[in-house]
Amino acid sequence: MATVRIPLARALVGVAFLILGCDPGRSHWDAPIEGGPRSASHVASQERDRRETGQALATDSVVRGPATADDEKVVLFGDLHVHTTYSFDAYLFSLPLMGGEGAHPPNDACDFARYCADLDFYALTDHAESLVQETWEDVKESVRQCNAVAGDPADPDVVAFTGFEWSQAGTTPEDHYGHRCVFFRDTADDELPTRPIGARSDDGILASARDNIGFMRIATPWNWQVYSDYMRFVTRIVDAPRCAEGVPVRDNPASCREFALTPAVLREKLDDWSYDALVIPHGTAWGMYTPATTTIDKHLDPAQFDAERQLLVEIMSGHGNSEEYRSWREWHVDGEGNRVCPEPTTDYLPCCWQAGEIMRSRCGDLAPEECERRVELARRYATEAYVRPQQVFPDAPIEAWLDCGQCRDCFKPSFAYRPLESIQYGMTLTRDDARGPDGKPLRFRYGFIGSSDGHSGRPGTGYKPVERGMMTDATGTPNTIALLAQEFMGQMEDPQMPLRPESGRIRLTGNDLRVSNFLYPGGIAAVHSSGRSREEIWDAMQRREVYGTSGPRILLWFDLLDGGNRHPMGSEIVRTDTPRFQVRAAGAPVQRPGCADWVHEGLSPERIDRLCRNECNNPSDVRHPIDAIEVIRIRTRAADGEHIEQLIEDPWRRIECPLDPAGCVVEFEDPEFATDGRDTLYYVRALQEPTEEINGAQLGTTFDDRGRATAIHWCDPSDDCLAPSQERAWSSPIFVDYGPPEPRSESGPPH
Repeated sequence: MATVRIPLARALVGVAFLILGCDPGRSHWDAPIEGGPRSASHVASQERDRRETGQALATDSVVRGPATADDEKVVLFGDLHVHTTYSFDAYLFSLPLMGGEGAHPPNDACDFARYCADLDFYALTDHAESLVQETWEDVKESVRQCNAVAGDPADPDVVAFTGFEWSQAGTTPEDHYGHRCVFFRDTADDELPTRPIGARSDDGILASARDNIGFMRIATPWNWQVYSDYMRFVTRIVDAPRCAEGVPVRDNPASCREFALTPAVLREKLDDWSYDALVIPHGTAWGMYTPATTTIDKHLDPAQFDAERQLLVEIMSGHGNSEEYRSWREWHVDGEGNRVCPEPTTDYLPCCWQAGEIMRSRCGDLAPEECERRVELARRYATEAYVRPQQVFPDAPIEAWLDCGQCRDCFKPSFAYRPLESIQYGMTLTRDDARGPDGKPLRFRYGFIGSSDGHSGRPGTGYKPVERGMMTDATGTPNTIALLAQEFMGQMEDPQMPLRPESGRIRLTGNDLRVSNFLYPGGIAAVHSSGRSREEIWDAMQRREVYGTSGPRILLWFDLLDGGNRHPMGSEIVRTDTPRFQVRAAGAPVQRPGCADWVHEGLSPERIDRLCRNECNNPSDVRHPIDAIEVIRIRTRAADGEHIEQLIEDPWRRIECPLDPAGCVVEFEDPEFATDGRDTLYYVRALQEPTEEINGAQLGTTFDDRGRATAIHWCDPSDDCLAPSQERAWSSPIFVDYGPPEPRSESGPPH
């Protein structure tokens, strides 16, 4: 049984924070939106450059004929996953206790999107579980104000959307569905829900956090008001009444807190509101809250899957990449129903195995037989943890766990990677016993986007590899504070006996301080839009004519060529002959330091310093070259016994590009499609030349000559932790179903 030396830990924490100053952000809670529209000449120049780059890359293999609407589409960049300090966790991160810089309410997001990140659109998606009537009204009003200063609604400089995050986290694989952003097309009061819809009420955790923060008012009396404000914020959430269950959404009072415990109930409530909305899953492979061995299969349950709203999925965020499938497992079950910890391989170290090794290092004078018994016990207990197996040895330093649980060969992987929740795995699934709205077997026909999932009111981070504390959710908290946090987690009465985790709870005990090495500058969403208006951007998302990047503004076009016609990314095509594709890609502009003149003309120096830290998206006229195009081919599962590794071909093709800043054009075809006769999807990755990036090396694991991990080199939070990385863009898939081609209308092929 563990005991936590709370008096010592609290005393040490209190002493540590004597060196911290007052919260600089308290006076910013009511800061108005300061900037007007972006420079019209700058916006026009960006659009012209993106169009001309794409047109210059077009080749003679496409019979272009007269100019079409597709030729006039423009690539617009945005962020559809943005948290402000109206989210409980974001507010917590903003406190001096966490090394935070203070408040960043919704108005900050508008100015940051417009002037720092230079975005074309964004969506506010604070955690619904943290929003009450007053803060929900503030969110809606902030979005309306941001749109009001955007200029002509038919041609605005920025489009802001209103939304919330439905933040579900189950304690077992069976009841876990994960987090989803919900946002709406329109912004008027009669076009939005009266209240957001949360996944569950974790008021016990909120109340506990409030009570513990009370100690900080005593330890740092100069911050008394800061912590009092936070306690008042949490109390307002906890004290708000819950909506009555089973009552139509419009019949409950505006002031109550509404919850949907499953995706099915969320869909029912959105149906009840009947407003145009999109529901975007995110962080699917992130193991910080996803129980080990969770699979995405149950998301496709017809009762739970909202096929009409769930058109897109977030492939990359500031919490990592969820794209890639891997064959290793956290643990498996034997024929007798026992959980078995697998041995490590050169590409994966199970945390249950490392728990045994930590136990072995503590055996000391124990008899060999007893040592081995406890090693096996530690491994078994770690398989019971689901999340945070560090609970087995909560006093172990983070270095002792090495890089267990991590994907070693993934690009910027999510922490504690869950391969059966990866997007590639999900795209293999099909339900022959259920049909989607199109009458076809039910499948995930997702378009791919990136977004930030940032918690400081800063949409579209990731444009430069600078200011880790601004671009990522990793704070600048010194290592001393991290070590004190480990002390706070507790000491063990008997360090030679592993602890059995408490069942049925997502525990913070044994918190893993390695996670800060897996927090990245945010991804970004791109749309191929007919124009800049809200309706045109929304239509592009509905068509799935979207793609995601790991942050840089890479340009990407991916088309199926059909005679003189093009079917863009996101399309569904039915055919029996060989499909042929074209990819056009251009790297992101090389960044210049600082902020452009038009930024200084729109915001005060104080606002630029606080929000942008004097580093804005500031593109030059030169682009990074594209290194290669990778083609991923995924065939849907035809029978339960098929091996996943045979369905996911990553990469199926890799085509090298000339290192030309003007971009890269490739074409390829798949003659096997016609002979195999299977529904197949294709998507591409455009890989930019390697550059130095924040947290590019994650834990910097070193290995011995047998490929076994020997040490990790976790990054100091005060450092930008730059290392070479290959930034990329992911196209949405083109879904090619096998069968007689659909009749083509006179207006051209369906998009």
